[in-house]
Amino acid sequence: MPSPHHVKPGQHWRASDLRGLSQLAGLAVTHSSHIVENVHQSIRKTLGMSGGAAPGQTAGITGFVYQSVRGVTRLIDQGLQRAFSSLETRLSPSNESEQDSRERLALLAALNGVMGDKLQAHHSPFALTMSLRHQGAPLEMAACPAGQGKVLLLIHGLCMNDLQWCSGQPEAEFDHGTLLADALGYTPLYLRYNSGLHVSQNGHALAELLEQTLSQWPVPISELTVLAHSMGGLLIRSAIHYARAADFSWPDALQNIVFLGTPHHGAPLEKAGNWIDVILGSTPYSAPLAKIGQLRSAGITDLRYGHVLDEDWQGHDRFRRKPDDRQILPLPAGVVCYTIAATTASKRGTLTESILGDGLVPLSSALGEHADPQRVLQFSPQNQSIAYNTSHMALLSSPEVKRQLLQWLGDQAPALHAGSLPGL
Repeated sequence: MPSPHHVKPGQHWRASDLRGLSQLAGLAVTHSSHIVENVHQSIRKTLGMSGGAAPGQTAGITGFVYQSVRGVTRLIDQGLQRAFSSLETRLSPSNESEQDSRERLALLAALNGVMGDKLQAHHSPFALTMSLRHQGAPLEMAACPAGQGKVLLLIHGLCMNDLQWCSGQPEAEFDHGTLLADALGYTPLYLRYNSGLHVSQNGHALAELLEQTLSQWPVPISELTVLAHSMGGLLIRSAIHYARAADFSWPDALQNIVFLGTPHHGAPLEKAGNWIDVILGSTPYSAPLAKIGQLRSAGITDLRYGHVLDEDWQGHDRFRRKPDDRQILPLPAGVVCYTIAATTASKRGTLTESILGDGLVPLSSALGEHADPQRVLQFSPQNQSIAYNTSHMALLSSPEVKRQLLQWLGDQAPALHAGSLPGL
């Protein structure tokens, strides 16, 4: 079976890019003007001068100038949007159906992870739409192997995309999906999604997408297995919750979930980012600068504690420091759940492990451990594995991880030997 990475060369640019870039420029000017005005008003306030109608706004001629800057920027942006939309209409038919290049898609995935919620809110052409992919292209039922009811769903993490399940040189590597497809007879489907949205927003969308797709599968689904990296693990837990609430049928076919470096209880780097917001907001002079940190997406702030449900974030200021008050969501019942955690250390108990783990996710978070017994995710001991001397991204290409996947999922597969498949 061809690797999803062996796809035709794609385009580095599209006609819609001009519109997207002009929109980003407009957002940057508008956001910057708000920050500058907030700093200006902070200084004015210490001198006893009144402000505008809203907090952080200046009054009088000063306020008028800032409003004018934003107004002119908005008018220019609207004009450019109309002009570039007209240009798209003439150019798009000849090239919009072609594949994106790997470089372009990687850039879009990173941009979506950082500010994907804003891209969607402003209807940016750069905003990624959730889709299922097969062999590097949008899923078409007719292209699926006939008679295969074993489906493997691979879900990427923050700032990534469906073609990044390998690191390094794609043509030299064998990704986990292709490995399991060849060894165990799965049809691998790769999810592409906007990782800057709230995890629960993507959870609702994935639940509906899988219901629609698997209900139309050419043959009855005998097994659905999910392999999820990083944020992808939070996403599948959210999707299962909302699928069961909606009485969807696809969770009945779900047999296994393998989590790779999933921050079930959060990641320290986002917690550090939240502390920066608090520190900058502690004085009137630095408070406006906290807005720079508040550009980060809803998906990123969900990683502070590992939010998976709407209730975890709705009605809250996501940049305000607060304790971990997530809704408790156990591992899905009736599903065999495995977890592989990584650490850059050579053994447990080191300072490196306790602070950063694999560089992004602490070992305890990936293993589902928590000081509150109600929040502990009950992985069976035999369903846990630790990859030592391994970073977060190396989980995607680790031979040790490949062997562990085959051991867990291939107990009934004949003649599987380390070294008998590429990459082992």
